[in-house]
Amino acid sequence: MAIAESKKLDLVNVSPTATPPVCRIMNYGKFKYSQAKKEKESKKKQKVISVKEIRMTPNIEEHDLSVKAKNAGKFLEDGDRVKVVIRFRGRELGHMDVGREVLMQFAEMTKEYSVIDKQPIVEGKNMIMFLAPKK
Repeated sequence: MAIAESKKLDLVNVSPTATPPVCRIMNYGKFKYSQAKKEKESKKKQKVISVKEIRMTPNIEEHDLSVKAKNAGKFLEDGDRVKVVIRFRGRELGHMDVGREVLMQFAEMTKEYSVIDKQPIVEGKNMIMFLAPKK
């Protein structure tokens, strides 16, 4: 402490969990600034993966399905995950197997860009499947 005060610097505890604790004599303001700068730089290099959602009904036409698969392919190429949702209404709730077939057909259409991250599951009146981009 006396040496740090004589040099008009701070005694900084760099690693308090180590035995013995590691301390350094330095300008604390400058140290904090450099740490913040490093953290900001590492955040720039990270890629944020977002989840895009595609909604359909179980009785979707072939062309509409291919258009949605094409859009999903673009999302997957950009590195985003895709959440595919089929909404069931009224009597459609009795035909969950049709919805599962549509989801599997959708996965087949996008297989060159994606892998199935989460198999189709039913949540309320929706059937949901997640697709992840191929590495």
